[in-house]
Amino acid sequence: MDTKSQLARLGLFDAKVPRYTSYPTAPHFGSSVDSTLFTRWISAITPDSSISLYVHVPFCRRLCWFCACRTQGTQSDSPVRAYLDVLKAELDLLAQHLPQGVTLSRLHWGGGTPTLLSPDMMRDLAASIAAVAPLAKDAEFSVEIDPNEIDSARIEALVAAGMNRASIGVQDFDPQIQETIGRPQSYETTLATVEMLRANGIDSLNADILYGLPHQTNRRMADSVQKLLSLSPDRVALYGYAHVPWMARRQNMIPSEALPTPEARLELFETAQQLFRWDGYKDIGIDHFARPEDGLSVAQTLGQLRRNFQGYTDDRSEVLIGLGASSISRFPQGYAQNAPATSAHTSAVRAGRFSTSRGHVFTDEDKLRARLIEALMCDFRIDGAEVMARFAVSATELNSLFERVAVQFPDMVELKGNDFLIPPRAQPLTRVIARAFDAYDLSKAGHSAAI
Repeated sequence: MDTKSQLARLGLFDAKVPRYTSYPTAPHFGSSVDSTLFTRWISAITPDSSISLYVHVPFCRRLCWFCACRTQGTQSDSPVRAYLDVLKAELDLLAQHLPQGVTLSRLHWGGGTPTLLSPDMMRDLAASIAAVAPLAKDAEFSVEIDPNEIDSARIEALVAAGMNRASIGVQDFDPQIQETIGRPQSYETTLATVEMLRANGIDSLNADILYGLPHQTNRRMADSVQKLLSLSPDRVALYGYAHVPWMARRQNMIPSEALPTPEARLELFETAQQLFRWDGYKDIGIDHFARPEDGLSVAQTLGQLRRNFQGYTDDRSEVLIGLGASSISRFPQGYAQNAPATSAHTSAVRAGRFSTSRGHVFTDEDKLRARLIEALMCDFRIDGAEVMARFAVSATELNSLFERVAVQFPDMVELKGNDFLIPPRAQPLTRVIARAFDAYDLSKAGHSAAI
């Protein structure tokens, strides 16, 4: 039986599984975490330590049909300015509870479209953040940039505020595909944005591109990837388009009959993967690629690659605080998510409290299984010795768990000593295999396709 037949037999083309940017995944968050507990976790941060901060801007000038993020459209700056006032009030709340001397090892502005902020709003927000927790030495400050919503004045404002990494969403360069997903963005517009960034000293560039879009073919995929490579990004996220119209109603605008089959999706991924490899990029986990000198490649080599809500990261901070509507924070104690609706988030902050609406307190088993899943997602390998050194689990218990999972994937995983490995031929199954280590009920979560 060939490899693709084995992958099909083991459920690759039918499975709906989490992306495992957290464990447990967000559908399993509950009411056990509220603003009081969230505040207590902030106060417990070690003084003079470094943390990560994510700032969510949920506004867009237009709503792309493919996007499943929590966003809202606006043609006016009025709601954006009002939201900025809420973010500043939220920062004031954070300052009241954050221990002394805390700095930021990572700062990321995401959305939505954070670049729809005007230059004065960008400067205002950056100054408010710096007053609460300044950037640490060698910190990374990244911003998601929409090439259709950027100009030199805004890039200059971001650079002056300390931005040193930019992230550009490409999705696909084919005009028909762009029209079908509601995302017009020419190669020329994207190139002009990259040139402005380079001219302003931004050498670190991320790019996102999607496979599995309507009307995508291997030829079109190859054309888009080659255009993207001409921009010389340092790292690329090659995400599979998640068609979940029951969660994101705008996706009903996309004709489902134009979507490629699961088998065709795998071919699209492999087409792009080969082109990135030919151009010198290293595979990072299941869906990222990076230049050998990039931080992700270095972290992978050192065994320090991690996974969070933005995908793969070399950030080693134990604390990630999310500001803004729907943002998720991670602490050693658990996860906390802000109210998803902008109105509910605004009401809570204006009332003088964080808008924490749900979350999850880690159990010892959660921590163990989270590490097992993260190791598979990052390294395709679980180092039994490392796991036993960190957690209260014996070799007998760990190997028993490994064997229970291995029997579900005959000839597709390897057990060597106390280690569990996914060989290259089975790596498309990684999310499916990771699911076997998940102790939670996934039957009603509505996750995206495994490939």
